[in-house]
Amino acid sequence: MAAKTKKGNESTKRKRIAAAEGEGERAKPKKLKLPSNPVNKGLKKPYKLSKHQHESKPKFQKSETDKAKVEQPSKKERRLHAKELAEARKKKRKRHYTLEQELASLWEKMRLRNITKENRSKLVSEALKKMQGKIPEIASSHVSSRVLQTCVKYCSQDERDVVYKELQPHFLTLACNTYAVHLLTKMLDNASKEQLAEFTSSLHGHVATLLRHMVGSLVIEHAYKLGNATQKQALLMELYSTELQLFKDLVTTKEGSLVDIISKLRLQKASVLRHMASVLQPILEKGILDHSIIHRAMIEYFSIADKSSAADVIQQLSGPIIVRMIGSKDGSRIGMLCIKHGSAKERKKIIKGLKDHIGNIARDRFGSMVLVCILSIVDDTKLITKVVLRQLETILMELILDKDGRRPLLQLLHPNCPRYFSPDDLASLSLSIPSLCTKGDSEIGSDLGKQTSSSEVGEAGEEDRSGTDEILAEPDSSEGPEESPHTIEGGKKDPFVRRQELLITSGLAKSLIDACGEKAGELLRSNFGKDVIYEVVILSIY
Repeated sequence: MAAKTKKGNESTKRKRIAAAEGEGERAKPKKLKLPSNPVNKGLKKPYKLSKHQHESKPKFQKSETDKAKVEQPSKKERRLHAKELAEARKKKRKRHYTLEQELASLWEKMRLRNITKENRSKLVSEALKKMQGKIPEIASSHVSSRVLQTCVKYCSQDERDVVYKELQPHFLTLACNTYAVHLLTKMLDNASKEQLAEFTSSLHGHVATLLRHMVGSLVIEHAYKLGNATQKQALLMELYSTELQLFKDLVTTKEGSLVDIISKLRLQKASVLRHMASVLQPILEKGILDHSIIHRAMIEYFSIADKSSAADVIQQLSGPIIVRMIGSKDGSRIGMLCIKHGSAKERKKIIKGLKDHIGNIARDRFGSMVLVCILSIVDDTKLITKVVLRQLETILMELILDKDGRRPLLQLLHPNCPRYFSPDDLASLSLSIPSLCTKGDSEIGSDLGKQTSSSEVGEAGEEDRSGTDEILAEPDSSEGPEESPHTIEGGKKDPFVRRQELLITSGLAKSLIDACGEKAGELLRSNFGKDVIYEVVILSIY
């Protein structure tokens, strides 16, 4: 029994070994049989390939040129190639590209400072001959417009007339172009009276549209500044009413103010107000407020506006945007009206908007009057001290010696003195908007469009100095001077208390006394400084 079991185990082992060997044989890859080779017939062993047979050529072999390393172009060569491609693209895109290159080379010569007049005139004539018949097309180019400006500046009057006639049919199109606008302004600077009148006439019906354009407004402003009173009035009247915009004969009226025009032409006030609002509102939204023609139109708008319309415009102008307006006469008046009729919050916005420009505003002829108005009306003396007076103290000596810079200081030392302020300045301080006036204001302030007569102001040399004691002390009713006819209303605080806080409490009076003490000799020899040192001496006495 045991022997049978042993034989069975051995047979089982053999089967397992045989099975394992069979699997191994199946796992091994079959050897490939070499094809029969007639050369190797009769050989018992399979033949081997010789060495030269192993080194057969690959299917895709590189040529000698491909194997050689290709040299990369240098930076200079790449730059020149890119420049050539750019030139080719410009020639395809620009019709007069070759002409522009020729004009640019001439322009580099004609604009030199050390060139003689004869040589320059030859270069200008040559350039104009090349441009003849193509001026309207190339005037919009960045390069050609500069060449044309130089040619218009130095050419003869006959040549200038030829350029003017060629450009005349295209004035309105060129007025809205970024580069051609400078050529038009140069043409107006060198235009004759007849040409300026023709140009102003060609703008009829398009003034309001161009004023709403950022570039076109520059042309209208330039024509307005160069024109005479009649031409200015013609440009302005288009902004008043649709009838005046359509019918050219109506703008020849000699009436100055809008109120007089409405009464003479029997226009409807409500219609005029709506038209002006539709013209001015887009201008306010775009911020095109640098032009004096717009300032004049706003002054006239305030003269007929109702309470809500005027208050809405004041609210829109309250802020840093007012800085762009106060450089002109009418613009400074608008600034003063905004301060006078604005709320405390709007006044605060205006003063904070002036923060970084106080020095330049104080030295400006019209801007200084805005500071005078602020010092005379605004009750928030802490804000004025922080924003205005602290910056004035840093340039105090410079302001004392400046004709316009000293006026805010003189307003605090001697308010509304005709010796230091012209009748026109005092009239500007007294202006008010009719619809926003209270009864008390209307008795004192003059309405817009009305000028104060010089007889009310009096001569500057006849000013009575008996009332200098009001600077530091309350004026005595028995000995006090007569009140100035140009009293500025608007603030609720007592004027004496306001001046005391701005002069004494802020420390400005001490700074003035120290500055005048250090530079007394220089101030006494100065035409403008002597007035300040005189007022400071009166201040220190009382």
